[in-house]
Amino acid sequence: MKNVLKITGGIPLKGSIKTQGAKNAALPVIAACLILRGGTLTLDNIPDLYDISAMYDLLRALGVEILKENNSRAIFKVPEELRWEAPEPIVRKMRASSLVLGPLLANCGRISLPLPGGCSIGSRPIDLHLKGLKQMGAEIEIRNGVVHASVKGRLRGRRIYLDFPSVGATENLMVAAALASGETIIENIAREPEIDNLAETLRNLGVPVELEGTGGVRIKGIDRAKSGYSRVIPDRIEAGTYILAGVMTRGEMTVTDLIPSHIDSMLAKLEEAGAKFKVTKDSVTVYPVKRLKPISVKTMPFPGFPTDAQPQMSAALSIANGVSMVEESVFQSRFLYAQELNRMGADIKISRDLAVIKGVKKLQGATVKATDLRAGAALIIAGLAAEGETRVDDMVHVWRGYEAIDQKLRSLGAKVELLDSL
Repeated sequence: MKNVLKITGGIPLKGSIKTQGAKNAALPVIAACLILRGGTLTLDNIPDLYDISAMYDLLRALGVEILKENNSRAIFKVPEELRWEAPEPIVRKMRASSLVLGPLLANCGRISLPLPGGCSIGSRPIDLHLKGLKQMGAEIEIRNGVVHASVKGRLRGRRIYLDFPSVGATENLMVAAALASGETIIENIAREPEIDNLAETLRNLGVPVELEGTGGVRIKGIDRAKSGYSRVIPDRIEAGTYILAGVMTRGEMTVTDLIPSHIDSMLAKLEEAGAKFKVTKDSVTVYPVKRLKPISVKTMPFPGFPTDAQPQMSAALSIANGVSMVEESVFQSRFLYAQELNRMGADIKISRDLAVIKGVKKLQGATVKATDLRAGAALIIAGLAAEGETRVDDMVHVWRGYEAIDQKLRSLGAKVELLDSL
């Protein structure tokens, strides 16, 4: 695999690109097929990503047949009986492996799941997932790094309050509740658009799901899910990344096939910083401005500013005209990219969960390392705006969330080239 992206910076991006399907929506929707017995889920707008391939490998290991009609459409054929032991080598590839926990336990009555891997952006335990499943009647213990869960009969519908609106816990418990006896009400759920996409998918599989605007969901468990169809929503983080790339390079470019309401917080902060753009019902066009104004940003669960867009916004603010403050309230270790941006001439100082970003006039090309998925994206858009040549190493992280990023950037006029690692 080519694992280095060479970027010749200083070229304003021009043209139009289409938003991919959302990674963070596709993964839970794909995992939801595990509530089927002898049925199929047909899914459209699936992004072609490393994490999606890893999820496919996991489902195949559990007994699911996957018929790929093209890169963005697949049919998941689920047998009457699934395997319930998840292989550690596959699970270790990504944290999203934990999304099979709820559906497999609900369908098979037991599961063995090694604790998953993923990005190095801090502690992301699955305690809330396990706590909710215990409330639904599951017996759970962790031995030698493996979660062993079982239930006698069916999981039982309960009222569950999440101590934090965790996206993964919300998704796992929603899908588990689909096959539970009675009604499950989950309070203080995550309100990200990906939750709506999962709710729609469950309804298409015959599960009564009612989302409440106040942060709750009501699910009536069914005996058997039916075959169905769903479509993955556009990727709001990818869209935001390219919008920021256009702003940083002082380009004039359009990102299409997005849902503007999903990126309201990002657009509001860009407007506050003086960026110029036009929003339609399904696109955003950015126009060149000399320098952004400094702003303050704090990451929050949706509809707040997304943690997954924080590194990219920080990259843009590194060349703003003044001092910006960026507070990270969701994940620890999200600032690993700062040291790499500083290698490019940025002036970023980190104090615990706060980044103080003193804008510089220009960034300089350098050899940098993608420490995680979104850090890689931030370094790429910084490289596009920098003087000279930038090499971004460890692109394997970026392939987890950005489909054909080199091809998309070239279509916008960027000078980028994929290289083998030294």
